[in-house]
Amino acid sequence: MIPLVVGLFYLPESWMSVPVRDTLAAWAFIIAALTDWFDGWLARRWNQTSAFGAFLDPVADKLMVCAALIVLLDLSRVDAFISLIIIGREITISALREWMAKIGASASVAVHRLGKFKTAAQMIAIPCLLYNQSIHGVNTKLLGDVLIIVAAVLTVWSMLYYLQRAWPAIREKAL
Repeated sequence: MIPLVVGLFYLPESWMSVPVRDTLAAWAFIIAALTDWFDGWLARRWNQTSAFGAFLDPVADKLMVCAALIVLLDLSRVDAFISLIIIGREITISALREWMAKIGASASVAVHRLGKFKTAAQMIAIPCLLYNQSIHGVNTKLLGDVLIIVAAVLTVWSMLYYLQRAWPAIREKAL
């Protein structure tokens, strides 16, 4: 879905209007997010998880969020500072999780509620910002702006939480 969402913004306006493009991009992002959630739910429910899936799923999620943020940044719909906070955190925590797995301490950086709330805020904010229109009197741009700020705050908070949880193992094994 990443190429679809990004590719829509490279189509000439003569092919489709900006509101149609924005609507399709928002729906593609929503479908990607929902199918990702459903796939994970099914895998857990049917006990069909794998090490490869556990590795690949968060990578795909992060790529989708980062690609959407770069598109939104290019469209001037999200602030560069907020994009840097979110993308920087994703890289930092991914590296931290990889390091913690190497030293046998991955449980200390297991997914926490803060990370889940951050993800929820992002997954609602991004399609609102991609859509960038009112729907049934709701200003999705304003809603997206508020939620992306909430996501940025939760991003920093959750990153500090994960770093704090990991620090004793890092100090013990790596320093």
